[in-house]
Amino acid sequence: MAEIFTAKYMLLWALFLGGALFLPVRQLVWVLYVRRAEKDGPADEATQSALKRRAAFSAALICFVFSYLYTAYLFSGR
Repeated sequence: MAEIFTAKYMLLWALFLGGALFLPVRQLVWVLYVRRAEKDGPADEATQSALKRRAAFSAALICFVFSYLYTAYLFSGR
């Protein structure tokens, strides 16, 4: 059991952390996108769904990069 807490499973931990962070970060990014879009006028359903897909891609990229860097630092032993 203690073996899963080694650097051998760093990528697994990065994916787990990225998955845990994905939903709240996607919601936060989506709200920021919608608020920025509503400055020009009210956003309709099609615009909001397009912004949600864009927010999902951005959040996935942000979460994976952050979680990979964090676990790399954590397992480096510094």
